Amino acid sequence: MSTLYDQAMEEMIGAIHEWFDEQEKRSDLDKVVKRTTLQMGIMDDVLLDYRPGRTTVDSLDLGLDDGLKSRNAGSFTEEQVRSEIQPQLAEVIQRRLDELGDTPLIDYHFTFRGKFPTTEGKLQLTLFEYINEEKKEQLLERIHTYVEQKLENGTYPTKPLESFFLTRHLLDPELFPSPNIAWIIAQYDRIQELNKGRQDALAEHRGNIIRALKDWAENQFLPQYYDIQLSEYRSNEYALKPGAVLEQIASHGEGENHGQQEAQPIDLLLYAAVMILRFEPSYSKPTGLTFLELAKQLGSDRAVRMMAEGSGAYAKEDIHVKNEQVECTANDVFSLITIVIRQEESSAYEQALAFIIRLLKKGFPKSYKIKLKSKAKQYLPIKGLAKSDTHRFFASALDYPNLYPLLEEYAREAIEEFEWYGDTEGEKNCMPGSYATFGLGLADEAYFPLVEFYMGEVDDEHQLVQDKFTAAFAEKHGITASSAPALIACLRRSTDSLKLKIQPELENDEKLALMVQQISGLETYEVERVIYPIWGKVEKLAGLARKAEGKRKELLLELLQAAGK
Repeated sequence: MSTLYDQAMEEMIGAIHEWFDEQEKRSDLDKVVKRTTLQMGIMDDVLLDYRPGRTTVDSLDLGLDDGLKSRNAGSFTEEQVRSEIQPQLAEVIQRRLDELGDTPLIDYHFTFRGKFPTTEGKLQLTLFEYINEEKKEQLLERIHTYVEQKLENGTYPTKPLESFFLTRHLLDPELFPSPNIAWIIAQYDRIQELNKGRQDALAEHRGNIIRALKDWAENQFLPQYYDIQLSEYRSNEYALKPGAVLEQIASHGEGENHGQQEAQPIDLLLYAAVMILRFEPSYSKPTGLTFLELAKQLGSDRAVRMMAEGSGAYAKEDIHVKNEQVECTANDVFSLITIVIRQEESSAYEQALAFIIRLLKKGFPKSYKIKLKSKAKQYLPIKGLAKSDTHRFFASALDYPNLYPLLEEYAREAIEEFEWYGDTEGEKNCMPGSYATFGLGLADEAYFPLVEFYMGEVDDEHQLVQDKFTAAFAEKHGITASSAPALIACLRRSTDSLKLKIQPELENDEKLALMVQQISGLETYEVERVIYPIWGKVEKLAGLARKAEGKRKELLLELLQAAGK
């Protein structure tokens, strides 16, 4: 008669064998590792999650119950798991790795972890850790060769898959136990330099760099100095350990001839913070700010300077301009531009706009905000926009028609999906370039193409202010041959909350014909979206069509047909 212990061991050992058996059946192992010389194996980390009756082994750990007290206490003590269960499971894993360790399935460094419910709570521990020294040496040789040939002496763009592995390898303490921080940063910078001009690929490379840095910061560097717990919202909460003192290392090892041996791990944390703040979407920026604050707590003078003056990524003349008319200062760490208008005239706003455009062209975060000191207090004639300094600045600049071309240049540079001004949130969220585009679109039909461009980039799941502009645009310009394309572009990005009072205008068959002409070629769902703010549900439009006669009936039926009715 088997005991509970025997049943548990049988279940866990069975799950381990089942996982290895499934992996052995794979036919793509050689193909996967041949994609790049920087991948030695496919699997590097596996978790056994023991849950009586439903134990799993997987390379993916969602960690959904990490940091939470288990409702069901386990049957074994922590001591039993460590002294009895872990050694037996380690033997099983060792035997399987004796067969598979040299195959492409297993990476040079392979960790098999376990998660167990115990009488004292959830226990996580390493069941077995394996290092294949031959693979390790081969990988180090390949890394050196890659860096020398493709980065230091290379002139061509690199592959994102290569940066995916390289960025992690350079921060791997098993590969580089005494890292040269300046050399690592130099490789990350070189990857970006080689891939500039290829926007999508560059974004992917930067994403790889940032994820590697974030993983290093949260799992290697910061735990040396901080106790880290998950909040109820699953974000990290940091508490400085008593007596924690920033350790200074002597830079040596890789790239020691690069001449920047003073760089320290804290500099890599600050580099990570800047990368996140400059290149990640708005929702990721709190992580970058947290890294800066933690570095400051550890006594980093550079972190203090960066928070006061910016990251240092820009020349002084690019982040500060001062004369009798205007003073402009930029801090990329906080995505903040401070503008002091000393003389309320066109030239002052022209200089401020040129300052902002130049910054954006150099990579300043587009989700910035403006802190404005100015006597002008006007806002755009659009209800529902944030009464912010950023809004006020552009509304004031729009007072000067000679600045319209510069405002358009700004808008086209600033507009980017998934970015929002830093001083807007919720229903008043708005994409960079919104205020300039809205003001120009209301002021002059020459800027209707800009409105269309703007609407093509709007993320209508996270922004509603386009509805406010659309209502103002329709009221100001109505439906004409020149305004119809822009109005339809607006309606295609409208939400269900928009109600447009232009039905009376559309009683005119010529204007209705303009609208029908503009929806030609749109998808059915887009046509429905255009119709809804004007007539409501398509069924209501169908009722109007039944009552109509002649040309008007034909036009309404065309609309219905385009809507799939």
